[in-house]
Amino acid sequence: MARKTGSDDPLAPVTLAVGQEDLLLDRAVREVVTAARAADADTDVRDLTPDRLQPGTLAELTSPSLFAERKVVVVRDAQDLSADTVKDVKAYLGSPAEEITLVLLHAGGAKGKGLLDAARKAGAREVACPKMTKPADRLAFVRAEFRTTGRSATPEACQVLVDAIGSDLRELASAVTQLVADVEGTIDEAVVGRYYTGRAEASSFTVADRAVEGRAAEALEALRWSLSTGVAPVLITSALAQGVRAIGKLSSARGGRPADLARELGMPPWKIDRVRQQMRGWTPDGVAVALRAVAEADAGVKGGGDDPEYALEKAVVTIAHAARSRGRA
Repeated sequence: MARKTGSDDPLAPVTLAVGQEDLLLDRAVREVVTAARAADADTDVRDLTPDRLQPGTLAELTSPSLFAERKVVVVRDAQDLSADTVKDVKAYLGSPAEEITLVLLHAGGAKGKGLLDAARKAGAREVACPKMTKPADRLAFVRAEFRTTGRSATPEACQVLVDAIGSDLRELASAVTQLVADVEGTIDEAVVGRYYTGRAEASSFTVADRAVEGRAAEALEALRWSLSTGVAPVLITSALAQGVRAIGKLSSARGGRPADLARELGMPPWKIDRVRQQMRGWTPDGVAVALRAVAEADAGVKGGGDDPEYALEKAVVTIAHAARSRGRA
């Protein structure tokens, strides 16, 4: 989710949105425009890319108006501005015009860092819009989306939604909006499953869950469905690795309450309960066998083998059998 630093006033003279997450960048712009139009319904909005912001253009856009109209000037990809235009923007930062809000969208990083530093030094309101590459970040995003709507969703429901939808924040936000509009009361795992059955079944984590539970046939069915719907093999090996490692971590941890174990193992409490159910039948030897199978599959899908699908099927069957090693002893 976007994080703000400095002033939280969206009508601050300059807002700096930094990052590469398009949804969050667009929301940063929308927040400013909404606030400006709430103050003045006739607010003029200019949304510009670097090729449209030539030297002198900013001065023209921000010059005093006879009608003293409110204006929002949005500059996208500010890191790509020409050197002369950057000089214009820096000069404006030193003396921003009244009734005008400048919104700079900057990818961050080394390119265009001089402008980034100048905006920060000038006291710009900053909104962080980082790319969400980690599953935990996307899970936190979904939880925040539900909180923003004032609705309640269980941790399991949030996780299933992330597993089903994937990494596209726009789709995740849209899914939350749909669920909130269509469902009354607390949104749970069953509700999400009903809405996104096809996608949830194609999830790499569904493959992993069925495998570590020892349900080989169901795991293979989920695997084939996942591959047929375009799930990347590397995502499946990653989910398998996470599932087996969670079994190993919890089986070697001391007993205790889910909250205590969650802090110790770095897992949410609800996941502790799920893994406890999944680890029945596992032995230390079984975990070792499963981890080797995952490593072999990972090498197979990354070019070390001729048939990635076969490598995954072999790993799934091995893991499912390892999950029942105690029952056969």
